[in-house]
Amino acid sequence: MNSKKIAEYRKLLQVDKNVTLKELKTIYRNSMKEDHPDTIADEQLRLLAEERSKNIIEAYHFLVSIAPETQEKVKEEYLKTTTTSGIMEFYYEDGVLNIHFLDGNKFEYFGVPKVTYIKMINAESPARFARRHVYHAFLYRSANKLVAAV
Repeated sequence: MNSKKIAEYRKLLQVDKNVTLKELKTIYRNSMKEDHPDTIADEQLRLLAEERSKNIIEAYHFLVSIAPETQEKVKEEYLKTTTTSGIMEFYYEDGVLNIHFLDGNKFEYFGVPKVTYIKMINAESPARFARRHVYHAFLYRSANKLVAAV
């Protein structure tokens, strides 16, 4: 998930990074009403609506996870984890740095350049490197409740 994908999600729902959760929910509901596949008789149009609905749902859930209000809810736990817990493992996938902490928390960091990940791998202390160069420099979300796609 790179910055381009986040921009695409915002464009799809016609929102900016300051959208509130309430506004996001309203936009999501209205979008789903407009294009709900169950209301379309023509099979081809229904398939297009299903695809669009799937994209809207995906965009909505992702944007909720990075919304300022959501960030505020996890901020205390995030700060506790990033200042007191060691790193169990970390890996880089599709432009996202995933960090699993010893306290059980998991966070995803978006827009992290691959060179930063390589520097983290080569750092004497990846945790200290992350505290200095990752935790407060990149958009993140909690990955604790995310279920891997099957």
